[in-house]
Amino acid sequence: MMPDNNISQFDKSPYISRQSWGNIEVDKSITYKDVILYPGGSEAWDWRQTGTSHGSGIQPADVRRLLDKGAKAVVLAKGIFGRLNISEATIQMLKEMNIPYHILKTKAAVRKYNELQKNMPVGGLFHSTC
Repeated sequence: MMPDNNISQFDKSPYISRQSWGNIEVDKSITYKDVILYPGGSEAWDWRQTGTSHGSGIQPADVRRLLDKGAKAVVLAKGIFGRLNISEATIQMLKEMNIPYHILKTKAAVRKYNELQKNMPVGGLFHSTC
């Protein structure tokens, strides 16, 4: 018998329950400043670990973590005002791997992520300020 292709086949990605300047609340229980979300969990996002910065942008290593955790689509939040860049290497990697991705300002990124997480294993990197 073939398995159904439904949400029960993977660890569901957490839901973003609230977002405001400097805060992203996940599953009505944990609040982060910047957060990594992936199927089955979330954690604080420390940019310094991979060299991500406003200027250099989100690095491939940050996105690889999402994919390694089972994400089949990616949402990258550029900040409230869109000041966090995305490195060209990151975009190229996603294109080469044929991973659907969305690059949006934080408020729109939260909406897109929550829409996707209802039906698929999605990962996200969210910057809650600038």
